[in-house]
Amino acid sequence: MRVENATLVTHFIILGFPSLQKLQLLLFLVGLVIYMVTLSGHIIIILIVRIDRRLHTPMYFFLSHFSFLEIWYTSNIIPKMLEGFLDKDKSISYTGCIAQLYFLITLGTAECFIVAIMAYDRYVAICNPLRYPILMSNSVCFRLALSSLVGAFLVNIPPLVSVCKLPFCGPNQINHFFCDNSPLLKLSCVDPREAETINFIVATGVIVSSFLLIVVSYVLILATILKIPSATGRQKAFSTCGSHLAVVAIFFGTLMFMYVRPTSSDSNYSVDFNKLVSVFYTVVTPMLNPVIYCLRNKEVQEALRKAMMGRCLLLPKAKHISNEGL
Repeated sequence: MRVENATLVTHFIILGFPSLQKLQLLLFLVGLVIYMVTLSGHIIIILIVRIDRRLHTPMYFFLSHFSFLEIWYTSNIIPKMLEGFLDKDKSISYTGCIAQLYFLITLGTAECFIVAIMAYDRYVAICNPLRYPILMSNSVCFRLALSSLVGAFLVNIPPLVSVCKLPFCGPNQINHFFCDNSPLLKLSCVDPREAETINFIVATGVIVSSFLLIVVSYVLILATILKIPSATGRQKAFSTCGSHLAVVAIFFGTLMFMYVRPTSSDSNYSVDFNKLVSVFYTVVTPMLNPVIYCLRNKEVQEALRKAMMGRCLLLPKAKHISNEGL
């Protein structure tokens, strides 16, 4: 096909889950509940960290930053997905699709960086406790958080440019529930090999480097913990890392499966299976992360309990004042 004689695509059709056409209303309700739970969980974490002074530490600063990213990450995907369940017009503009893809990979990259920084924070806290206040001061934490976001936007410019250079002039149906790299590149009317290579290099570099930093940090942490003579001390040290390790396992497991492989290997996996994995890391995992941190972290549990008790104590007092006014 001669690209110069073809009509360029101005919009795409996001097919979503055509095999589940009869369950669209149910999928909308389930997705809406998950989205509300996800937003509520992350907003609660942000508010609790901000309100409770005992949580004004680097670890919880990065946790609240991670929750902030998760809110935008899911809001980039789920609302459009929910709209597709109800609206027969499943179209998205070319610009909207590219923007969704860019924010997806950028926010995902920023989350990788933040999770890696959280592992480094645990390494400094356990292996270098005397230097911890200096190495993880407020200014250092702020610069690390800002660098993770700015770096994520910059490192994903080459993949964005490589996709924008591709002409789309043939089929415009994306067999997915959002604009992801692999199904989008398949619609290009020229060979997308260069774009695939750039995307693979950047994705692999970000995910693998972040994961290696986490692995090295926890190897050093484990070596330090095993030297602690007290069993209580070892248990306490392990407990501060438990929730973070659970998030790392879920987060990086799905990301590596989806992105640390050449795009050409997608043919080895069914489209529906890829969609299922995508649902897990874009919809389910962001909902589970606040639950993991709340269930496995005693400090967050105590802060929540304190906030709830304060709320309960304020309600009778407000009612008493209201009655006196009457």
